Amino acid sequence: MSAPQLQGLRPDLAAIAAMIRPGTRVLDIGCGDGALLEHLVRTKGVDGRGIELSQQNVNACVARGLSVMQGDADTDLSEYPSGAFDAVILSNTIQATERPRLVLEHLLRIGRRTAVSLPNFGYWKVRLALLATGHMPRTRNLDYSWFDTPNIHLCTLSDFLDLTRLCHASVVEAHALNEKGETRAMRPGTFKAGRLGGPNLLAPGAIFLLKKA
Repeated sequence: MSAPQLQGLRPDLAAIAAMIRPGTRVLDIGCGDGALLEHLVRTKGVDGRGIELSQQNVNACVARGLSVMQGDADTDLSEYPSGAFDAVILSNTIQATERPRLVLEHLLRIGRRTAVSLPNFGYWKVRLALLATGHMPRTRNLDYSWFDTPNIHLCTLSDFLDLTRLCHASVVEAHALNEKGETRAMRPGTFKAGRLGGPNLLAPGAIFLLKKA
């Protein structure tokens, strides 16, 4: 069953919003223009904080009345105490960080739950485009030329689950994203690399809710 898109939110953000409990303390890392954080503050009464690299986006968040500071996930998360938040969010950002493993370890340390969305570079259209043309493809997941892409660590969904195990995290929820902007709850085992017809091949992205094992 697909998750509804909430108030114009990007599909993965709508799925993350559904994972967040009302009245909790939330840190949104790489929060962009603050659309998700504003939704959570207004509809779920969360105590929301944000970190964003772009000063332009920080200004947009402040204009929304949000508590957001400029910061870098690669360098600034060590300053946060363990267990400071009920939930930590990282949406479509982990593949753009310099040290994904360290970033994920900090997320799991800072928050009791960690929600991560990411594009799937093992998606069949990405594989087919590379096979057919011999060039890095320009698709929904790779909408940049290879020399100016912010995505510096390209991984499949199966790769990401391998990373969660290295970080001693367990998956509480997993949702595959399709091209129509719908999400579907999945068992973590269906994301295996060799599983034909599974989301590691067929889903352009996914959302995971994690906790420290």
